[in-house]
Amino acid sequence: MSVETIVPDATGECDKEVRRLDRVVIRFAGDSGDGMQLTGDRFTSETASFGNDLSTLPNFPAEIRAPAGTLPGVSSFQLHFADHDILTPGDAPNVLVAMNPAALKANIGDLPRGAEIIVNTDEFTRRAMAKVGYDASPLEDGSLDGYHVHPVPLTTLTVEALREFDLTRKEAERSKNMFALGLLSWMYHRPTEGTEAFLRSKFVKKPDIAAANIAAFRAGWNFGETTEDFAVSYEVAPAAAAFPPGTYRNISGNLALSYGLIAASRQADLPLFLGSYPITPASDILHELSRHKNFGVRTFQAEDEIAGIGAALGAAFGGSLAVTTTSGPGVALKSETIGLAVSLELPLLIVDIQRGGPSTGLPTKTEQADLLQAMYGRNGEAPVPVVAPRTPADCFDAALEAARIALAYRTPVFLLSDGYLANGSEPWRIPELEELPDLAVQFAQGPNHTTAEGTQVFWPYKRDPHTLARPWAIPGTPGLEHRIGGIEKQDGTGNISYDPANHDFMVRTRQAKVDGIDVPRLQVDDPDGAARLLVLGWGSTYGPITAAVRRLRRAGQQVAQAHLRHLNPFPPNLGEILTRYERVVVPEMNLGQLALLLRARYLVDVRSHHQVNGMPFKAEQLADALREILDEN
Repeated sequence: MSVETIVPDATGECDKEVRRLDRVVIRFAGDSGDGMQLTGDRFTSETASFGNDLSTLPNFPAEIRAPAGTLPGVSSFQLHFADHDILTPGDAPNVLVAMNPAALKANIGDLPRGAEIIVNTDEFTRRAMAKVGYDASPLEDGSLDGYHVHPVPLTTLTVEALREFDLTRKEAERSKNMFALGLLSWMYHRPTEGTEAFLRSKFVKKPDIAAANIAAFRAGWNFGETTEDFAVSYEVAPAAAAFPPGTYRNISGNLALSYGLIAASRQADLPLFLGSYPITPASDILHELSRHKNFGVRTFQAEDEIAGIGAALGAAFGGSLAVTTTSGPGVALKSETIGLAVSLELPLLIVDIQRGGPSTGLPTKTEQADLLQAMYGRNGEAPVPVVAPRTPADCFDAALEAARIALAYRTPVFLLSDGYLANGSEPWRIPELEELPDLAVQFAQGPNHTTAEGTQVFWPYKRDPHTLARPWAIPGTPGLEHRIGGIEKQDGTGNISYDPANHDFMVRTRQAKVDGIDVPRLQVDDPDGAARLLVLGWGSTYGPITAAVRRLRRAGQQVAQAHLRHLNPFPPNLGEILTRYERVVVPEMNLGQLALLLRARYLVDVRSHHQVNGMPFKAEQLADALREILDEN
């Protein structure tokens, strides 16, 4: 719970009561055209600049443009910020800003009693309420009596504030999200300079529109300052103790991943090539990388998923750090070319931003159900390393790690993020250049084998004795001509081979190469070493699991926690860790895919705790489930 104390303002006088909180969860909700994502993003940016720790959860409608005022068209943005280290966007909002009846109805079930609700009363017309099934106004029928409701005519106030501008009413109404942002910025003492600078920059070619949005933003601030309905504002102090020294910025998972790919290409001194086809929620990576040609980045938007990965694999053959981005349905289409990359033994990063499935499924919701597809979704024995980031900021480091493996071992690598990480954001410490790994590669320069006759020749499948990687020869290098293709190659020479013994050897060698990848030992968080229960996770479950474990420990329970980044191969000490604990629970957003792999590999009893509702785990619900397991005899 938030801790509240009354504090005076800077003058020592309190015109309005100011309460200090340790954390707050706010959700902005409205039509997809109401600018809720922009509003949430701006509030987040100002909160990050203020120094709070934060975590966000944007929630988009699946329809490209659902009918206005309907439940399928509701878009929301949830932000959890605090004066201490936090890990999740919060289980339930303390504050809901509802721009219309649909937004209220879609989100009211998530609010605890006593939460604050700010509603745009202008949109609560009889027709708008009937559209979402309200027979009577929830603002008048007593159904909201358990909440602190602030009825605000946001649309009317915005239009009134912009009377002096040469705008139509419809154009003026579009700024109501800025009015709401100004009101919430006053309510939580957020800085305003950054938002005003952002608006001037965003509408630099339309200065009248910029001025109107700034005026609406200031009007919202002034409304909070002067109206009697808001008698209290809140302060959440910066979380200085939660952050190591450094320069920080707010970053989303897809943006961090994009920066990680650029950093990897610079550390490897290779051009970065992205061959991709737009698909939710991976498209932002294509958009971002297309902006960075100055770093040697080349992006290719292909006509389909197969062409995208085909171009990327061609770029890998040509000596680039090659990447293809997609989501689950796209991985299915790319599977044949991934198998070709396994056979060619070329470095290629396959970035899968997982979403709800199967088929088109829930394109704007999150899931972790592509793990088995990444592990086995190809014909034949085609092993591929798998790496998974655990937080939005960690996507940067995971991209560097995936690139390290791909370049050192000459193999395609899966990077499994998901929609929760991709769209969520948190503070990120910008690393110093010397902190980044050295990913330099050596291309083949000349012959590497001496025949029985004493002739120097180039063998494209002669392997490094430590990594089992084959040489990477740039096309056109004199003397390094060699055959490529999907048909099985002879060991060493690379010639086409149908020899059964050679095929057996090549299959086992490719598997041994992946099995032998150097990955760090798994670290277990078990403070006193007395825990009997281990909670093991992977990917984006890190935040909810850690938050749940913290709650249990504060209640006196002994619980150990570990989190996997490398899913193929597993860390070398994972088997020993699993046998150390009486119970092992694996929470994941699928029907138990990692648990299945662990049971098969280590022959241990692993309990799966799963959900597939398109949303991340809530920390309290997960803590309750773990508490029940701890209470078992």
